[in-house]
Amino acid sequence: MAHRHALEALDRTLRDITDIDDFFGGKNIVLGGDFRQVLSVVPNGTRSETIDASLIRAPFWKNVIKIKLMNNMRAINDCLFADFLLRIGNGEENSIKEDMIKVPDEINIPWRGDQTIHDLIDFTFSSLHESSNNKEYIINRAILTPTNESVEQINNLVVQKFLGQTYIYYSFDSVEDDSLHLYQQEYLNSISPGGLPPHRLILKIGCPVILLRNLDPQIGLCNGTRLICRVFHRNIIDAEIANGPFKGTRVFIPRIPLKPSDNVKMSFKLIRKQFPIKLAFALTINKSQGQTIPNVGVYLPEHVFSHGQLYVALSRGVSLSQTKILVKNGKIDRHIGTFTKNVVYRDVLQNCT
Repeated sequence: MAHRHALEALDRTLRDITDIDDFFGGKNIVLGGDFRQVLSVVPNGTRSETIDASLIRAPFWKNVIKIKLMNNMRAINDCLFADFLLRIGNGEENSIKEDMIKVPDEINIPWRGDQTIHDLIDFTFSSLHESSNNKEYIINRAILTPTNESVEQINNLVVQKFLGQTYIYYSFDSVEDDSLHLYQQEYLNSISPGGLPPHRLILKIGCPVILLRNLDPQIGLCNGTRLICRVFHRNIIDAEIANGPFKGTRVFIPRIPLKPSDNVKMSFKLIRKQFPIKLAFALTINKSQGQTIPNVGVYLPEHVFSHGQLYVALSRGVSLSQTKILVKNGKIDRHIGTFTKNVVYRDVLQNCT
């Protein structure tokens, strides 16, 4: 997902430091990635702008030696699932017009109204009441969906089913340089830009959350780290890191002032003082990239809108039997099944080999 400008800046910096006019100052640089996955995010960008931001357009790409990994280690015990994922990622799965591909019956949950969302939740978080205190159970399950709005909807539904006392933390919202107090507090509280926690943060002991900021990378508190809530205090949350090399470490999450990223277009600069976390029963597909989720549900209220999103969502799982997909607005053929869209930039895949 790295923008090519970031690597080009590193290239120029190493040339300046080493005084060697060669790519990356003559240093060996190891890159890891998969062009089937989500590419660099270009806000409001066109397809051509997204491709132009990819590493395949960087000047040094022609000098990169490509070494391929051949085995899907997540789905190593389900070869049929691994082959299906490759066909999705390469854009080779049989499709009809507009790149509509059929969802296999084994993983499809037919849409029967809004109640069907609860069917997806019940599949992904089966026996939730009995296992709410089981850390491994919690971190091995998640529902993936394209947008933050759908994430909030599912998180609110699941946390209601989760056992335990409810703790609610309200944010303190303000506007930078607003000496005249032009903005009402109720209006500021209603805003929920991407990358910021909600004004009303609902938590329970044992529930999973995801970190939205880098707090202390040396002890594993990085953007995207998943944690389990253990103890709640007024201005501190005691949590346990649930994944990565620091798994099991107990940490304190403080309430801090947060600002939206520069990509969020607003006429003012919002400052939200809140814990930099969100519930992680559900995650956006982009946020899940790089994570392994053995029991995964995929909720598509609308078709995926970016290259690699469907591939990333499905490939977080380990087998067909532990994966389910719910397509709300997919094309449905009563005799054949459900179809959903797969956005594939084939020119990216052809040029990265």
